[in-house]
Amino acid sequence: MTIKKAPSRGARKAAAPAAASKVAVAPKVAAPAKSKSASKVPVAPAIADETSAPMIAAATSDGSLAAAEAATVGTKFSDLGLSAPMLSALADAGYKHPTPIQEQAVPLALRGRDLIGLAQTGTGKTAAFTIPIIERLLGGPHRTRALILTPTRELCVQVEESFKKYGIHSGLEVIPVYGGVGYDPQTKALRGGVDVVVATPGRLLDHLEKGNVVFDELEVLVLDEADRMLDMGFAPQINRIVAQIHPYRQTLLFSATMPPEVEALARKYLRKPQVVQVGRRSGAATTVQHYVYPCPKEKKSALLTELLKSKAMDSVLVFTRTKHGADRVVKHLEREGIKAGAMHADKTQGQRTQALEDFKSGKVRVLVATDIAQRGLDISGITHVINYDVPQQAEDYVHRIGRTGRAASTGDAYTFMCADEIAMVRTVERVIAQQIPRISVPGYDFGT
Repeated sequence: MTIKKAPSRGARKAAAPAAASKVAVAPKVAAPAKSKSASKVPVAPAIADETSAPMIAAATSDGSLAAAEAATVGTKFSDLGLSAPMLSALADAGYKHPTPIQEQAVPLALRGRDLIGLAQTGTGKTAAFTIPIIERLLGGPHRTRALILTPTRELCVQVEESFKKYGIHSGLEVIPVYGGVGYDPQTKALRGGVDVVVATPGRLLDHLEKGNVVFDELEVLVLDEADRMLDMGFAPQINRIVAQIHPYRQTLLFSATMPPEVEALARKYLRKPQVVQVGRRSGAATTVQHYVYPCPKEKKSALLTELLKSKAMDSVLVFTRTKHGADRVVKHLEREGIKAGAMHADKTQGQRTQALEDFKSGKVRVLVATDIAQRGLDISGITHVINYDVPQQAEDYVHRIGRTGRAASTGDAYTFMCADEIAMVRTVERVIAQQIPRISVPGYDFGT
């Protein structure tokens, strides 16, 4: 078999990893051909008045609304009918042009319509609902009028930060409510009155049952990363929470995928929702280059160390399947003199926050995490995502690699594949509709 060199990364002005300079692609896989007219594809229109699961499913099927990743450089935030304080906040943050999901969703949400927003991670879904909610609440009474439910503590904090950034001139108060931290400060803030509550379902339900918060005057409910919340088993808590909210509200549901369970949730809680989809239903980020490294299981840690010798690997997020696996990888890297942190469910909230801050600041260049980090981490500048273990669910691959190549940036996704993971990689390739080049590293491949 002819062995060819790995493709050049010169277009990104970043050298390939040191180990890759000696490696080869086997076999060489051509990149998907790019359409000459891709940049001229119009943003897909929203689908109005979907009242049943079959209609929602039809609206979100592959190909029907998949052209919405066209650039929106011709549209400015000032074209969306936003107020002067909001435009000022966006200017302060350095934003001029909305992303495709924001361009479509913001005007619809401003008109008070229920909305289903479908887009990959890293496409700006959070701002797509925080901006219109802030606009709606401006100048209104000081009471709890908006609730955002999120699946993880990290996403909860990210949404809170988004509200603070875009609402800097609004005077609105927002509180994050999640477990793993002190209960009393949350109780005091909720009873004192806030405009926006961003919460994980479990901790919020505790506060509701204790009477620390009421939603009698709630105007907007957001179910963020709805597919992930259902995957994590939050359906019973969501049902109990929504049962305490009056039906005359605006409901916004955002999700990366639209499985039947999410369709059922939408049918139950949304009224004639409009559907906005950006990109393919299970599409991987188009700004990410994918590579698979065949490697025996017992050599994965050594291969990771070898790849990390490259200076191009400046900010690296590594995913493992288990919590113990994450800790083992961190210990191995530290023995090799590579600063790394771990993030998983066995860590306290303080430890998880510290690990994240160390990674963001560059104090550590490697963060090793379980799938707790595959959603909701908004970290700019992640150059590489490495799947130390192939995810068991192909959809999780899409979410994992969405941590790099965010917005207009580019990134690399490496997947270490041992012999019993070959079938899982092939499933991933079918889901993302592309073959992934194999990189053979001498001394680490199956035959060495």
